[in-house]
Amino acid sequence: MTSTAVLAVDTGGTFTDLVLFEGGKVRTLKVPSTPDDPSRAILDGARELLGDHPGEWILLHGSTVATNALLERKGARVALVTNHGFEDVIEIGRQNRPQLYALVGHRAPPLVDRDDRYGIAGRIGPDGTERRPVDASELAELANTLAARDDVEAIAICLLHAYAHPAHEEAVAAALADVGRPLSVSSRLLPEYREYERTSTTVVNAYVAPVMSRYLSRLEREAGARRVAVMGSSGGTLSVERAMREPAHTVLSGPAGGVVGAMTWARRAGASDIVTFDMGGTSTDVSLCPGRPLRTREFEIDGQPVAVPVIDIHTVGAGGGSIAFVDAGGALRVGPESAGAVPGPICYGRGGTRVTVTDAHVWLGRIPTDAFLGGEGSLDRDSIRAPLEALAAELGTTPEAAAEGVLAVADTAMERALRVISVERGFDPAGFSLVAFGGAGGLHAASLTGSLGAKEALIPPDPGLLSAWGILTAPLTREASRTVLLAATAGVDATLSAGLDTLESEARAALLHEDVPEADIECARWIDVRYAGQSFELRVPADDWVETFHAEHERRYGYARRDAVVEAVTLRAIATAPGTPVAPPELPAADGPAPVTSVPVTVGGAIRDADAAWRRDLRPGHELAGPALVLDYSGTIWIPPEWHLTVDPSGTLRLRSH
Repeated sequence: MTSTAVLAVDTGGTFTDLVLFEGGKVRTLKVPSTPDDPSRAILDGARELLGDHPGEWILLHGSTVATNALLERKGARVALVTNHGFEDVIEIGRQNRPQLYALVGHRAPPLVDRDDRYGIAGRIGPDGTERRPVDASELAELANTLAARDDVEAIAICLLHAYAHPAHEEAVAAALADVGRPLSVSSRLLPEYREYERTSTTVVNAYVAPVMSRYLSRLEREAGARRVAVMGSSGGTLSVERAMREPAHTVLSGPAGGVVGAMTWARRAGASDIVTFDMGGTSTDVSLCPGRPLRTREFEIDGQPVAVPVIDIHTVGAGGGSIAFVDAGGALRVGPESAGAVPGPICYGRGGTRVTVTDAHVWLGRIPTDAFLGGEGSLDRDSIRAPLEALAAELGTTPEAAAEGVLAVADTAMERALRVISVERGFDPAGFSLVAFGGAGGLHAASLTGSLGAKEALIPPDPGLLSAWGILTAPLTREASRTVLLAATAGVDATLSAGLDTLESEARAALLHEDVPEADIECARWIDVRYAGQSFELRVPADDWVETFHAEHERRYGYARRDAVVEAVTLRAIATAPGTPVAPPELPAADGPAPVTSVPVTVGGAIRDADAAWRRDLRPGHELAGPALVLDYSGTIWIPPEWHLTVDPSGTLRLRSH
């Protein structure tokens, strides 16, 4: 892989970020995203970075296509095939109420209309035995019905207890193979119990599969890369074939790359326990990593459960492009509506007319107008004046106070998200470092580190491109799982070990199929465990799984029930192979003070002089005291008064309060 150029691309709401690794060197580029066709920005950026590159190259992509199709409800029309009497599982769902205090709650409608749900005969029991066979004539009739429906674009197949034995689902899939529509089969996608979550995940996969397939097929064809891979939601890359077949695994594609990149740079800086803080143009993604990224199956997008493994990421609608407004009660609000890439913030000069978080920073001098994109672009501060004055008039204050209020409101929303993943889960932020990245992350890192109570903020090199960095270096991963529902009795370990052996072989074979050398593959074994009668599980390593579960349950919830029956619910094997081996450049130590200039900034309504240094001029050992700015191609860093910045040997910027 090192002899072939590797291009990693992360498509964001405002910018598309590209990182090219070629000949041991790294080059970066940010281009405006093209929401109408994300591939256009990718291909334009690739041509600019690669030029007349004569050799082969690989494209690694963090995609938002599946996510946007779900959020915008622009996926395919899906037909759902399930058991007689279970056609409405997808609509009944669980008993949890989305609006706790509303007299009449409202949930997002299911992705499959009632008329598009088909119940068939046949039944598999929870132990995998056949209780009633499928009817071949009924399947033939169903195939004819679906073949005649030109409006159905994809088919989801989800039958009871298919995780225990997939024979009935495979029979349905075989009967519908000639219908000519993409099939999503639950026992292939998610062989795990819980009917609602498995049905929802299978439907989500079917809903976005045609959109994703068209997009990736066109991108693969037009890019001309030797290989195209897509970042998966669990932190590893997927082959383009699997991403088209199982796009449900890509719903957190870009944010997962950010967590992987943040963890990589944190380790280089000597930090292990981190909170990742990725503030882009449209939203902010945060994740807790106590030594490693945490993964979960309890994930929803637009009210639709997607139970495939994902990195545990919490998202709020606060980004650089988030729009500020005064609500009906006279309160200042920020987001979740965003100016996006088009028209973007007012200062971009592309037709934006509403004040955004980025505009507030520019007005206060925290993003100098001549330092945008490393000085290659410029911002229009004067165009902000009239809209900001109008906002200030609604609030009865000055433009400067209104701008600082916009930033404070945005900080509050992001602090709340950070507390959800740390304090509310029993973790003390004082032992964690906040790794800030994304185009706007460095502007809010200090204030959020202080309000959260974390020990320091770390800003890696190229912070606005860190998700693309993570995609570049992410390992290749394959996970195989199977629900078993076995109590911890004598002899069960042998059964579990045999099951894990089978799953490990499946996961390894998937990587070998993609030409990964066998010697490069490592495999981890996990078991989802619970006390008998509990509704949800904790994932623990397979070795000494019972005692490990007791200890983890006590750490997580404050107690353990060592006299209770312990159940192994789901077995998992995760095979990984190293990603692109990118070594950071060696930075020479500072041989004098950091070269700085003076710029005016507004702090607390008053204009003050602040030091400003270009990050490319900073070396390990350099220090800056706030108020100060570090100017960078991919993101500006704001150092408030009473804060101090140092450059460590890895090139990471460390922010601490005095």
